[in-house]
Amino acid sequence: MEMELQLRWGTWEMAAAIGVLLLLSAFFSGAETALTGASKARMHALEMEGNRRAAMVNKLREQKDRLIGAILLGSNIVNTLSSALATSLFIHLFGAEGVLYATGLMTVLLLIFSEVLPKTYCMIRADSVAMAIAPIIRVLIWLFTPALVLLSAMLAVMMRLMKPQNTSNTEEELRGAIELHETEEELRTHAKRAMLHSILDLADVDVSSIMTHRKGVETVDISQPISVIIDQVLDNAYSRLPVFRDDADNIIGILHAKALLREISAVNGDFEQVDIARLLSDPWFIPETTILFDQLQAFRERKEHFAIVVDEYGGFKGIVTLEDILEEIVGDIEDEHDVTVPGVRAQPNGSFVVDGTVTVRDLNRALGWDLPTEDYSTIAGLVLHESKMIPAVGQNFTFHGYRFRILKRHRNQITLIRIAPESATMAAQTNPQSTFL
Repeated sequence: MEMELQLRWGTWEMAAAIGVLLLLSAFFSGAETALTGASKARMHALEMEGNRRAAMVNKLREQKDRLIGAILLGSNIVNTLSSALATSLFIHLFGAEGVLYATGLMTVLLLIFSEVLPKTYCMIRADSVAMAIAPIIRVLIWLFTPALVLLSAMLAVMMRLMKPQNTSNTEEELRGAIELHETEEELRTHAKRAMLHSILDLADVDVSSIMTHRKGVETVDISQPISVIIDQVLDNAYSRLPVFRDDADNIIGILHAKALLREISAVNGDFEQVDIARLLSDPWFIPETTILFDQLQAFRERKEHFAIVVDEYGGFKGIVTLEDILEEIVGDIEDEHDVTVPGVRAQPNGSFVVDGTVTVRDLNRALGWDLPTEDYSTIAGLVLHESKMIPAVGQNFTFHGYRFRILKRHRNQITLIRIAPESATMAAQTNPQSTFL
């Protein structure tokens, strides 16, 4: 009888010890969630107001390695010990089968009462729990410091032996984070994602992809009569115009409409006294391979927003402005003089008639298409690159899931193309009253 009583007390004492260890395990699990999930902004604000607990939380998070190390060390100790005691107890009670019983029971208890419940509670009340347990965790870190130092040394040796390579790609991580960002306002979210992606793309796109080609640039011949130049400046929608002498490739300066108007006012409207050459600002030449990110920084540093793009031979190729780069980020910035996607005209059958000089990037952005832009900048360039020929009027091509038909050609230059996704083409072909290409 006496031996049974002793055994019964031993059993209950062991069960009580397991219960205490489960509580400690729950404490460590909740502490990890609370201290890592507490609001940094709120803790900082409370510390500024003189809250000592909040200041303690901030200090603990500054030594994050030791904080996590101490919590994990304590958690592993109590979990291992509780499992060992439970196994010993169940073997004593049920024999060899007790191992299975102990494994099943401890798995359920640890999962529910030592992981899910404390982590869920501390996730909801992270700030208050973190401030409540901060003094206890600080003492535990002090107690575990020798073990943590030893573990850190062992880890450093093992990492040195394994020589792990850092294969993380910061840009890929940023793009993934952007895609994971969700909100109830889906339209605004899509716009934000597109803008953030465009910012990352600035380092991969050169100015030749977004510039206005020389054929679309309004230029001024300085040899013309002053009255003709003034009429030309007043009749267009641009505030800055490149000025050339003798040859269109010989850009000698930039004429600002405001400077011209000031000069006209200064001479009381006497056009003949206006000296255009004196009004010109120095042109800023940049190579066509300049990356958009670098050009944006250069615009900021020089406090300018207009540059002349030249090719590898120094020939005038086009212009790029600060607005062009900003539009790559935020989308088209329209004013009262702008035409929405100039050179693109929607057709009733779902196709689009597009000028050959329209850039692929503008078309993609305007219509939500995904035509590639790596080896060319304009729609005409895409057709020439993919077809490997100078096509004749009336020829049809299918590239990248889109159908192209050449409508006009001037000498060797494609000037007008009809384009539509293949899905629209198939729909038109199944309708006997509709013609597509």
